[in-house]
Amino acid sequence: MAIIECVPNISEGRRVEVVGRVVDAVRRIRGARLLDYSSDASHNRSVITIAGGAAPLKDAVLAIFETALADIDLRLHKGEHPRLGAVDVVPFIPIEGVTMEDCIALAQETARSVAERFALPVYLYEEASSNPLRKNLEDIRRGEFEGLAAKMASEGWAPDYGPPTPHPTAGACVIGARMPLIAYNINLATDRLDVAKKIAASIRFSSGGFRYVKAMGVTLADRGIVQVSINLTNYEKTPMLRVFEAVKHEAERYGVNVLESEIVGLVPSAALVNTAESALRLAGFKRTQILETRLVEGPGEVEQWKS
Repeated sequence: MAIIECVPNISEGRRVEVVGRVVDAVRRIRGARLLDYSSDASHNRSVITIAGGAAPLKDAVLAIFETALADIDLRLHKGEHPRLGAVDVVPFIPIEGVTMEDCIALAQETARSVAERFALPVYLYEEASSNPLRKNLEDIRRGEFEGLAAKMASEGWAPDYGPPTPHPTAGACVIGARMPLIAYNINLATDRLDVAKKIAASIRFSSGGFRYVKAMGVTLADRGIVQVSINLTNYEKTPMLRVFEAVKHEAERYGVNVLESEIVGLVPSAALVNTAESALRLAGFKRTQILETRLVEGPGEVEQWKS
């Protein structure tokens, strides 16, 4: 069975009725399974996770655009998270029975349809982009919606598909193909944004930190605290626990405690198992020792565990 994951991010996290309409549009698509959705009021952003085959996922994404563009006006949008589109980013991720090349083809096909149907500029990113200057999402999104018109008019920033100017209310969108990442936030027991920004700079790769970490410091105004908002693009080579301990250590330098951490959307079980192995210093631990794993795998050779 071919399974692709898709994680559209929309620029709305406060109006529950708008998010509800977008999610309901996904539910109506046969063959597209809604796995999860979460909204953040401070970021004013929602993350939707869908899985299925290529054709149902494309239909689901088009339904998201149709619904979101009717309700989201970026001229009125404010939030902590950078954005350039009402539907800001749409990644396709190979899970089972598909290749990265399949996801690249799906991203390109979907981007072409979005541009044609909604008169919306679309940029390709990560593996779907052949332009080395336009692979990183943060590079494409730099300047955000407010700076998009000037950016698109500058050399090298014509979109891959669609009109050469922004959509008046929906901006542009970034569509691509990538491997799984973990959206991971660490909240600090302080309202000092400068501390969160300094910690983010210390751990993100672009500032000399961990190779597979993207991070920024943001304010959670409704809670009176700040957050180090993180994307882990390879949890095996840069484990969650290593990043958490680094943030905790840096925060202590400023006399600040870590309040909590949170995962946005879904996470591979292996990432949590890796964290437990490291934190508990488990010796010789095997994935087959996980009860649920054995139940899902079904009958097989039974190993004898020695104590």
